[in-house]
Amino acid sequence: MKLLNTRTSLLVALAAVILVPLCSRAQQPATPGYGAPIKLEQAKQIVAAADAEARKNGWSVAISVVDAGGHLVLLQRLDDTQIGSIEISRQKAVSAVHFRRPTKAFADLLAGGGEGLRVLKVEGAVPIDGGLPIVKDGKIIGGVGVSGVQPGQDAQVAVAGLAALK
Repeated sequence: MKLLNTRTSLLVALAAVILVPLCSRAQQPATPGYGAPIKLEQAKQIVAAADAEARKNGWSVAISVVDAGGHLVLLQRLDDTQIGSIEISRQKAVSAVHFRRPTKAFADLLAGGGEGLRVLKVEGAVPIDGGLPIVKDGKIIGGVGVSGVQPGQDAQVAVAGLAALK
């Protein structure tokens, strides 16, 4: 009987080792692939909507839109925005494209501490909210990055910009 319990325990453990990772992968949404790069007119729509959100709130920000390769398509800096926000907005947009996720994902990992601190060694991963991939027809066509105010406010401006493409 003891041998049967040992075998049963081993089989249950083996099943858990195999099935748990498979189940957790199945629950994760598929990461979108890359599509044709964003068009200038689409970038202009995003920037116009993001600009309107920033102005509505009295926020001075820089707004960058990059294509699916991470190359700058359009940049706008509102009056009185700090110069450093230009490069930060571009880096947020590029990070969102290269890693196919919002930059807030890196901020959350970093905030969690422990193994999340590894994000500090990932070249190009910007752990500051405000960078979003631009997804059209299930494919990443570019990224938008906003910088100049608090990270959550930067993200609010970026989300308003993306809403223009929906």
